[in-house]
Amino acid sequence: MQLAVMSSGERANLLHGFIGAFQKAFPRVNVLLHDGSRRELIEGLQNGALQLALMPQTEVDGIEFETLRTYPFCVAFAPGHPFARLKSVSLEKMAAEPLIGFVRKDYPDYYSLIDGLFSPLGLKPRIALECDGASSLITAVESGRGVALALSVFKIVSGKRLAYRPLAGINDLIPVGIARAKSGDVTPAGEKFCEILRKVSKGADGGSKAAMT
Repeated sequence: MQLAVMSSGERANLLHGFIGAFQKAFPRVNVLLHDGSRRELIEGLQNGALQLALMPQTEVDGIEFETLRTYPFCVAFAPGHPFARLKSVSLEKMAAEPLIGFVRKDYPDYYSLIDGLFSPLGLKPRIALECDGASSLITAVESGRGVALALSVFKIVSGKRLAYRPLAGINDLIPVGIARAKSGDVTPAGEKFCEILRKVSKGADGGSKAAMT
C-alpha cells in the first residue's frame, strides 16, 4: 500500500509512534511514505496512485476527509525577531511584515486561509517569497526574510530554528486527517492503517499553545 503525507508538521505529529505499531500488526506490508504538495496528493488520490493521504482538510469533489486532529494558527519567525518579546501577535502586526508562503499553484488552500484571516480586516499581506516545501520555508524564515503563517504543530519540524506565537483574537482550528477517493479501493491493510492512526492521533499533543516557544 502507499500513503502520502503532507510535508509539514502534521506528518511528524500524527505519525509519531505509528509506523512501529503498524509494522508490528502487518510485518509483511511495506508502507511507502511520500511527501507532497496538496495538488500532488489530490492528483494521486484521484488517479489511484495513492490509497490514502494525511493532510489538512480539503474540499474536492470525489474526495472524502476524516478529521484526526485540529490545530490553531500561529506566526512563525526567526528567534531574534521583535515578535519574540510578545505573548501573541495581532493580524495587523503580522500584515506589516513580509510573508513567506508556499508555492501558490501547489498550495492554493494556504492562500485561501490567508485571505480568510486578513481580508475581513481590510489587510493584504505582502508575499515576499513562495517556497516549494517545509524545508525551504523554514530556511527562509530562519534567515530573516519574513514571517510565516503556520499551524502550531509545525514546531515539531522546525525545532528551535524558529520561534512561534499565537495569533491574537484568532480561535480558528484547522483539521488535519485522512483523505481518500470516494471511488477508490482501500485494502484491508489500508483500513488497519487508518484504525491505528486514529488511536495514535488521540494521544498526540502537538497543537497546544505551550509548544509555541
